[in-house]
Amino acid sequence: MRIRFGFSLQSWLLILGFASICHCASRLLGNASLLPDHNSVEFHQEFPVDNATSKFGSDVVSINASVRLLIKVQTNKSSERKNDPHSPHDTHSGHQPSNVSDVSRGRIGDSNVTQSNASGEQKTPIQPDLSYSANQQGADASPKHEHDRIFPEESSESSSGNRTEQRGPGGSAANRSKEAAESGEAHPTSQANCSNITADESVQLLVDFSTTVLENEHIVVFDSYYSENARHNFVKAALGVTSAHRWQILPRDNILSSHPSDFDVIRISSDYQDAVENLEGHPCVKRVTPHKKLTRSLKFVSDEDGEGQDVSEDGQEGGEPCGDGTDQPCDMQKFQTMRGKDRRSLSLGAAFWHSPVRHKGRKLMRSASSAQITSALQAEALWDMGFSGVGVKVAIFDTGLAEDHPHFKKGRIKDRTNWTNEKTLDDGLGHGTFVAGVISSYRECLGFAPDADLYIFRVFTNKQVSYTSWFLDAFNYAIMKKINILNLSIGGPDFMDQPFVDKVWELTANKVILVSAIGNDGPLYGTLNNPADQMDVIGVGGINFDNQIAKFSSRGMTTWELPRGYGRVKPDIVTYGSSVRGSALRGGCRTLSGTSVASPVVAGAVTLLMSTMANHPNIVNPASMKQALMSSARRLPDTNMFEQGQGKLDLVKAYQMLREYKPQVTLHPSYIDLTECPYMWPYCSQPIYYGGMPTIVNVTILNGMGVTGKFRDKLLWEPFTPQFGGYLEVALQYSQTVWPWSGYLAVSISVAKHGANWEGIAQGQITLTIESPPEEGETEPRLSTVKLPIKAKIIPTPPRNKRLLWDQYHNLRYPPGYFPRDNLRMKNDPLDWNGDHIHTNFKDLYLHLRSAGYFIEVLGAPYTCFDATQYGVLLLVDPEEEYFPEEVTKLKRDIDNGLSIIVFADWFNVTVMKKIKFFDENTRQWWMPDTGGANIPALNELLSPWNMAFGDGVFEGDFKIGSHDMYYASGTSIVRFPKDGLLVVENLKDQGYEVDSGVSVTAANVPVLGIYQTQAPVREDNTTVPSGRIVLYGDSNCLDGSHMQKDCFWLLDALLEYTIHGNVPPILEERKSSLTLAAELELPERMEGNHLYRFSKVLGNHPAGSQSRVLPVCPHLVWAQSHPLNHSAPVIQNVETL
Repeated sequence: MRIRFGFSLQSWLLILGFASICHCASRLLGNASLLPDHNSVEFHQEFPVDNATSKFGSDVVSINASVRLLIKVQTNKSSERKNDPHSPHDTHSGHQPSNVSDVSRGRIGDSNVTQSNASGEQKTPIQPDLSYSANQQGADASPKHEHDRIFPEESSESSSGNRTEQRGPGGSAANRSKEAAESGEAHPTSQANCSNITADESVQLLVDFSTTVLENEHIVVFDSYYSENARHNFVKAALGVTSAHRWQILPRDNILSSHPSDFDVIRISSDYQDAVENLEGHPCVKRVTPHKKLTRSLKFVSDEDGEGQDVSEDGQEGGEPCGDGTDQPCDMQKFQTMRGKDRRSLSLGAAFWHSPVRHKGRKLMRSASSAQITSALQAEALWDMGFSGVGVKVAIFDTGLAEDHPHFKKGRIKDRTNWTNEKTLDDGLGHGTFVAGVISSYRECLGFAPDADLYIFRVFTNKQVSYTSWFLDAFNYAIMKKINILNLSIGGPDFMDQPFVDKVWELTANKVILVSAIGNDGPLYGTLNNPADQMDVIGVGGINFDNQIAKFSSRGMTTWELPRGYGRVKPDIVTYGSSVRGSALRGGCRTLSGTSVASPVVAGAVTLLMSTMANHPNIVNPASMKQALMSSARRLPDTNMFEQGQGKLDLVKAYQMLREYKPQVTLHPSYIDLTECPYMWPYCSQPIYYGGMPTIVNVTILNGMGVTGKFRDKLLWEPFTPQFGGYLEVALQYSQTVWPWSGYLAVSISVAKHGANWEGIAQGQITLTIESPPEEGETEPRLSTVKLPIKAKIIPTPPRNKRLLWDQYHNLRYPPGYFPRDNLRMKNDPLDWNGDHIHTNFKDLYLHLRSAGYFIEVLGAPYTCFDATQYGVLLLVDPEEEYFPEEVTKLKRDIDNGLSIIVFADWFNVTVMKKIKFFDENTRQWWMPDTGGANIPALNELLSPWNMAFGDGVFEGDFKIGSHDMYYASGTSIVRFPKDGLLVVENLKDQGYEVDSGVSVTAANVPVLGIYQTQAPVREDNTTVPSGRIVLYGDSNCLDGSHMQKDCFWLLDALLEYTIHGNVPPILEERKSSLTLAAELELPERMEGNHLYRFSKVLGNHPAGSQSRVLPVCPHLVWAQSHPLNHSAPVIQNVETL
């Protein structure tokens, strides 16, 4: 049913407020007559609708007039995205803890988005709540001069941000300088910073990004948009009027303060323990999460190489002096990060950090550069056709932009808004200016779309500080202004800031095409930044002008899905991000490198492309634009999909694709070929076989037909009979709702039992159909059918002694908790956030093991869920998780029956954990780790049946085993071991004592390695079976690519030879120690008051943390019914390469 409305904006806001209050009141009163049932009709006004709520089985009314409104009249909280929507995946319970310091490592192009997961449930995408987009005539709350919106400074740099009265345009430079001086901020002209470079100088821009939880402050997210009075009444009802002195709703004095909102920021007294629970119990509250402060630091480094930076001997990115006659390096923007002066680990003093380190500087290769980035991508071809960005609204979320900057056409800067607590709209750093120039400059260093309408959102202060609430308000304003394209050159590893994630989904649901940088943490894998790693966002990686992946560009896979599943392919595309020329702060050009440079290159290209579709506006949406970019991309040779995504941006070909586009569904990757190397690495690196852990390929679904969709009928598995497809088995898990514009299809591939001894290539295909609601003027649902070809190499099942099992289930990483790095000397990268997967930060180890002939499988479930008779060795590397009692029992039984284990542990020391807590000068808070490098108390419980244990010493040092140089990086020691075992000891520096006292001492005879042949119990019939072997080593850094100084792959080879064949390596036999360990030594205990229970899959969700959850049921895959096709498989069409 379609109903035509014609009310003004003010009328709609009144209707909205009344409907929202009636909705919530009816839920409080339990009056079902005021609510539609789950099969209620959806009403759509005839309007250019974005279909943001046109979803199946939902309880949403969409009213679209001069405001784009989505009113959720009934909310089923159980339908929210409780787990990651991308195949079998990790789950976490509860909300973000208030004691977590999200000190991220996001260099360039890093932002902060998160997701809270609930344990054990299949995730369903959360539905859009309400989105509104007022046209300019209806934006009554706007200042008289629309293009200059300034939000005054609050009295102090406090949590909720813009809490001041509004004032007009910034006035004269002298006045602004005076105001800056009065507020304690340095005016750009007076700052001695190198961001104001105007010469055409090649500079690498490094970004450190961090988030901090604000003490006692929370974001209360409501289930819809409500007036301020209604929201405050809801909070009062939840918290009680009599307790009003214990809580306070913080004002947000900005341009949206008179509009309905879907959140509030509230400060709660620390003695009000039940406040969050009471708020969550209110029927109109969707969630309550800690309020976060976002901090970014910019560091400009001379980059003559065009792709990277010199790395000095202390491991820091080096740089030349500013050229002002001082020795001050070009990093004057010092902010509250672990690199700055204000946030630091107070215990790690100069005596500790200034000691020599053991990796050398490097000089990266020189790359060619292009005079104009637009020429490199042939933008002139579209300009010559008369396209230049006209009519496209582009939002730039960054550090602001001067209204009179000479690189932008007069009248093209349509709107400047300030969402910070500073009294300026201008850019004081240069980053926002550069980004805007790449998109829209019309002179000197050209941008792609000089005639686009620019909307400048200043979301970072000159100190590079922001807050989640600032972003939420700014995002709401972007929706209100009907922004078409939004560039977000920020990102970070924290994908669990749920209000931020929700708002990103809402943005794209309202047809905002979001382009974001994938991160600058390459070449390490598993380093993707958020929100670029989300399915509905265009995630951009960087290449140099030699068409090589930039070393700094982050690599996939996504880590949301770990440990139970496998990550998605990201980035989506790559483009030039090295030595790109763009606008300098006050004119002239500068050259920067980084994925925050590559992101506006794509955003500018998308802006230009969108202007070519002015006569077909309904064709362009976040999915169709992404489809055009990815389908037209040119694949880079000798590069895998987790480095390049679909390939290099091809602007002209994307234009051709877009002009011929018909609404459809596409899959990415568009085929699964487990034999194609290197593009399909790591899948192509190991054949599949019967009895192995299923290979999981996580496919992204893009739906260009509409913002929402669903699978129609069952998915079909169709093996090709002539290509032996019957040997394959396939299990499918997928999004119940494809929203917004995207979903997932997790394909688990295995080998049928009758293929246990077969070898060859098997092929088949999956056929699926997606249905979306009809668009305006259509009567029938939109349908799109797509096929996913599958090709795999099958081999006979390898023998047990060649099969290794990697324990992924017991690895925890940031987010959601503060899990510290394994090497304490890495002060600039304190978080363990790369997933600890064999294909991410342990990639080099994986390649080494494969080259040695081993087959590595990944365990994403408890020990009770695998058949130990199939594997020679279980690898436990850097585990942070607890263990179920049933796992301890099962492992003892498995080892008695022949399974061997190799444990590579890491440091654990409560004193050190307390010492490496972070102090934030602004929030005056301490942030404490939730465990050490490894969870030694849990490991000791696992090893207790054999009287083995690690201690709480922390040791570091160089030593030799035979001719092999070794480096022990913040490792632990063995303190209990059977007397008939073999121990290797070394003299090492007592790093724990050094952290505690600042004094360096040497500890003699530290047991670092132990090997032991277990004794199997005698059976009732007086027989025994060969039992397994156990190896302990106290440091995993020599296997981990994150901060590896010297690898110990040779040692693992020797230990595998021992555990599988029983041959003690002579090199270790020679080092056997006669040391007797003290039996009475106390074992390390868990830190009192730790919050590991909040993130653990094992511990119960309560502070005591001593009681385990119920052991989960083992994953059970339902294999798809086979529908054989008796014809040959079609030839897979590979993407065109450069």
